[in-house]
Amino acid sequence: MNTKRNSSWLTPANSGMMTSPPSLRSLGSRQDVGDRHGNAHPTRRNSMSRLFYLWACLLLACGITFGQSSSGSPDTEWRSYGHDPGGARFSPLKQINCTNVQRLQRAWTYEVAPTPNSGIEAFESTPLMVEGVLYFTTQTSRAIAVDAETGKELWVFDPFRGEGGTRRPVPNRGAAYWEGRSPVACGGGEHKLDRRLFYVTLDARLFALDPRTGQPCQGFGDGGAINLRVGVADKWPKGAYDSTSPPTIYKDLVITGSEVQEFPSKGPSGDVRAFDVRTGKLVWRFHTVPRPGEAGHETWEGDSWEDRSGTNVWTIMSVDMERGMIFLPIGSPSYDFYGADRKGQGLFGNSLVALNSATGKLLWYYQMVHHDIWDYDVSAPPNLITVRREGREIPAVAQVTKMGFVFILDRLTGKPLFPVEERPVAQSKVPGEATWPTQPFPVKPPPLAKISVTLDDVTTVTPQSRKYCLDNFGASLPGGIYTPWGLTNMSVEMPGTLGGGNWSGSSFNPSLGYLFVNVSEAGAVGFMKPQPAGSAEAYVRSSKWGGYARFWDDHHYPCQQPPWGDLNAIDLRTGEVAWKAPLGVVDDLEAKGIAKTGIYSLGGSIATAGGLVFIGGTVDHRFRAFDARTGKELWVDKLESNAHATPMTYLGKKTKKQFVVIAVGPGGYFNPDTTAPTVLAAYALFPKGQSPGRVRSLAYPRTISAGPGREPQDIRAPAKAVTQPIPFGHQQHVRAGMKCDSCHQPAGTNGKMQIPGVADCMACHQSIKTDSAAIQKLARVQRDDNLLSWTRVYTLPDFVFFNHEKHINASVACAVCHGEVKDREYLWQEKEVSMVACVDCHKLRKAPVNCDLCHNIGH
Repeated sequence: MNTKRNSSWLTPANSGMMTSPPSLRSLGSRQDVGDRHGNAHPTRRNSMSRLFYLWACLLLACGITFGQSSSGSPDTEWRSYGHDPGGARFSPLKQINCTNVQRLQRAWTYEVAPTPNSGIEAFESTPLMVEGVLYFTTQTSRAIAVDAETGKELWVFDPFRGEGGTRRPVPNRGAAYWEGRSPVACGGGEHKLDRRLFYVTLDARLFALDPRTGQPCQGFGDGGAINLRVGVADKWPKGAYDSTSPPTIYKDLVITGSEVQEFPSKGPSGDVRAFDVRTGKLVWRFHTVPRPGEAGHETWEGDSWEDRSGTNVWTIMSVDMERGMIFLPIGSPSYDFYGADRKGQGLFGNSLVALNSATGKLLWYYQMVHHDIWDYDVSAPPNLITVRREGREIPAVAQVTKMGFVFILDRLTGKPLFPVEERPVAQSKVPGEATWPTQPFPVKPPPLAKISVTLDDVTTVTPQSRKYCLDNFGASLPGGIYTPWGLTNMSVEMPGTLGGGNWSGSSFNPSLGYLFVNVSEAGAVGFMKPQPAGSAEAYVRSSKWGGYARFWDDHHYPCQQPPWGDLNAIDLRTGEVAWKAPLGVVDDLEAKGIAKTGIYSLGGSIATAGGLVFIGGTVDHRFRAFDARTGKELWVDKLESNAHATPMTYLGKKTKKQFVVIAVGPGGYFNPDTTAPTVLAAYALFPKGQSPGRVRSLAYPRTISAGPGREPQDIRAPAKAVTQPIPFGHQQHVRAGMKCDSCHQPAGTNGKMQIPGVADCMACHQSIKTDSAAIQKLARVQRDDNLLSWTRVYTLPDFVFFNHEKHINASVACAVCHGEVKDREYLWQEKEVSMVACVDCHKLRKAPVNCDLCHNIGH
């Protein structure tokens, strides 16, 4: 990186407004952009006749198997975090649309099994869908594959399997997928199509996994992984270094960012690196803090650049595959709130940087905050979009920021497509601090979040909230964006570090030309506290509520008037806001008649050709769909917990149903509750009035046969736990002393076991727990002579005949197949329903295995 540069680009003008802002620098000629040729990815239940079934059994018995070869289409799948490598987060699927989205229901739920943790972090993963399989990662660094249409677990890879103790959970937003030709494919085979799944663990290992099995690719690095700390954190063995986001794929490169420490200022490097997807060999490295002789080095005073931590890419990068460009959203230098030891503009901190994807060579950069002392990281994934203007289509990049600003830049040059002004800002009074005199303010689009707050803006939602806010923060107002932290008096920063767009980013509908951005109206408060001599930093941000205090009351209601969270649509033709809709509710306030307040959100949106915008993110446990054209909220579902993740959508290969999936779980900044489950929730359309039943897939330990004559073994196996139309718990009934045959009377005396009817239930509950809402619902069903369809846990094909009586007489206890129901709120399939599983069980118990035992028509 020894490209020459014009230093005048880095010198701010004396006036408040500039035609050519100091934020921008474009280097190299058009040839620097690289190769224009990208590396694109290649693009029921009918009754089976008994005769056909027996014929199929004979073929299987002879070792003949059926196979199919079909390549999925990227349009119907979700192969990158943002659907496409450019991160537009737009799906061309339109089976779910504005007219039928009300019929969207939960199709299945996969519950992530817990691990011993030292804390709790939000489940922020966005799954990938390739060839009918979903791949996702967890906060404790497990990678999991499930069937995309059923949620059935296919494999789990745990890099810490067998290790004792607790784990330090780290947000992990997903994995990256690569496929191509290799001399030796992952998992074996010469000159075959090679597929690999890449993700980074909480201890900074980059793994390459075989998507078919979840096993590491042995030819990659050391046994399938490389240690990302090597080369960037060697001097700092205790310095924080990991990754919260998926790596990025360009051709045969896997490109990684990192999460590094925010304090102290000296520590592991935030450099971006590219590795060979087959071997793990380092191909290029980009210094996010320029070294001597590199472009931007002179923006650091003296040796302040040396060993500087921060200035890292902890969010998702985007790639222009056609032009061979990768876009790096870079965070602030450490320490985030004190810059006296790093005077200068501080490139490439708080910048969007474009590189040649193949070489790592700098093409251009645009700095969005100069000399950051507010922790205004460029934290959102860049969105590679097309802007239509005067009959032309301009390749552009949209960058959402924590400040609530959206910068729309020419993708090839980095120049703004709408005016940006350099405006004077207030200067810090902290000794030694050298606040940059101006900051860039986009004229269009307008700020999407509040950038100032006065006494007139203080909340009136409740008298208690207003009093708390005035008592604690009234003397610190007014406040706003780029307000320097005070020395003894507390300052109010608006938006704060959790405000604006944060890492949620944006989605894009190309036909409308709308960019969708969710923002939080979250401020921050604090002052700079001097530290004892010899401390790592002379001053640190502080308050009586801690170092990262928020501008909210003791119930976490923001201290300014609502709305507190919005979903915005920006018309990229004009730069204006097409519509703005409140995003989220506060249940306690809504119960008091205070509605449409909006609330904080962390987690982004996706747009579809069905005219919809799907988004979770909010702290109200909801998942929503909006009309992309008008902003009207069309559908909402209550979740188990918060959905601090970006959803995704795809078309099922078998069912041809469009699914929408989102990660849900406790933890994060806004939900310390650890009791809620961590789940992956899938939705699909169902006919009006029809419910699929809530099927919950999870992993749990159980003992099963390992094969004929072998000792049973403990394994993790998928389960499907089913909730019923009226809540029913076997657990409480068994604990009340009831036996299985109290309700399932024919089980021991008849081949078929019947599910009890409403009359059976009401025979007892005419006088027991009559005040229960569930029992009252049962009573209404009986009174109105309605039918109630219970959801079966086991559903057998019509050519299989299972005899309960014979199994009970053979001393097979109910719990063998149905589990210890006395300990379960939900029931699930304790045994796999397959011919192989049944035959193995029979052989283990020395029971007959002849075909007509289960398939004889005479049964």
